[in-house]
Amino acid sequence: MSAPHRRPALIILVVVAALACLGLGWWQWGRFESSSGTAQNLGYALQWPLFAGFVVFAYFRFVRLERDTAAQGTEAPETAEPSSPAESAAPARRRVVKRTAPREIPAGILPERPTAARDDDPVLAEYNKYLADLHAQDVRERMHAVGLDGPDTERRAG
Repeated sequence: MSAPHRRPALIILVVVAALACLGLGWWQWGRFESSSGTAQNLGYALQWPLFAGFVVFAYFRFVRLERDTAAQGTEAPETAEPSSPAESAAPARRRVVKRTAPREIPAGILPERPTAARDDDPVLAEYNKYLADLHAQDVRERMHAVGLDGPDTERRAG
């Protein structure tokens, strides 16, 4: 999306999306003012313009991020060499480079995800095996009840 020829199409898309959100807000406001309008319609009437504002905000935010990223790739040296004796008497001009925040979360900042504690309790393992056997027996009984436990199960099922 950083190509200049795609920018006008993106601007048109942003304008259309913002106008659609504002139109939906106006429609919900009309629904709220009607005899069958509810507080839900009022909530939507106030919510849609916020969506329109977010579309415009997100566009300008992404444009700024693109510009900053492009500027980082084509950074000029910090000091310019004087080309004439008159310029050498003047103080050297320095280009101000805006430092940007990192775009990714560095490793080690977030806490580690908790893991389930392994408990090798033999009593618990035996109980879980008992529950699994009960479940298997229940499945076998249900299969027998509907007639799907014989050797020709595929023929009888279909």
